[in-house]
Amino acid sequence: MRIALAVEYDGSCFRGWQKQPGGGTVQDALQDALQQFATLPVNVVCAGRTDAGVHATGQVVHFDTPLDRAMHAWVRAANTFLPPAVAVRWAQKVADDFHARSSAHSRHYRYLLLNRPYRTGVWQDRVGWYHHPLDLGRMQAAARLLLGERDFSAFRAAECQANSPVKSMHRAEIRRFGDLLVFDFEASAFLHHMVRNLVGSLVFVGQGKRPPEWISELLAARDRRLAAPTFVAAGLYLVAVGYPPRWGLPAAGNAPFLPGIPGL
Repeated sequence: MRIALAVEYDGSCFRGWQKQPGGGTVQDALQDALQQFATLPVNVVCAGRTDAGVHATGQVVHFDTPLDRAMHAWVRAANTFLPPAVAVRWAQKVADDFHARSSAHSRHYRYLLLNRPYRTGVWQDRVGWYHHPLDLGRMQAAARLLLGERDFSAFRAAECQANSPVKSMHRAEIRRFGDLLVFDFEASAFLHHMVRNLVGSLVFVGQGKRPPEWISELLAARDRRLAAPTFVAAGLYLVAVGYPPRWGLPAAGNAPFLPGIPGL
């Protein structure tokens, strides 16, 4: 039997998603919790591997098991054995050919950036921070240039293992709520460090270091060395993974995120 789970986690206390020698990853924590319930080895496959310090409210994974248990039992048991920084939101039986990564048609990442002169104490490791004033209109104009099918080589980490730098960007929006800037990117898939590299360059535009049209120049040049430095991991969240309706999974992005702020 194949089961899909939705998982949320605070990535600040983990060495990233992917299992590593020595442990300390989200995958290690989740597999250990499931194995304590199943008393059998469990190997999970995720929709998107997140780096150290990156969070998720809508990560999706799948695993195979011979155990026939109620779905709510998997949720309760996993959350009993998981550390406080990780939680399973739902579990659902899926077809044997479902794959958390390859069956997905979109991923939605959100970056939270605190834009004020002084750093945060309460939101430490959960938001990025930039002390210079940023022009929202300039950044929004630049973000619109990212839409459509593009070669994102200029925003690709050197160690990226993706077969192609060409991705389809469906959404690139920036909103301001007081001192908080919210960046939303939805695409077919993302390259390694792509969102953090995009945020870094959009911040350059917002500060007036470059014009909005610079984003088009970077896309055309396809040279990572010409773009801005990679922004910190702290403010990045994997919010949702989208799947075709035929898989019958709960709607992506229906987890509460910053209640009280419209659209979040």
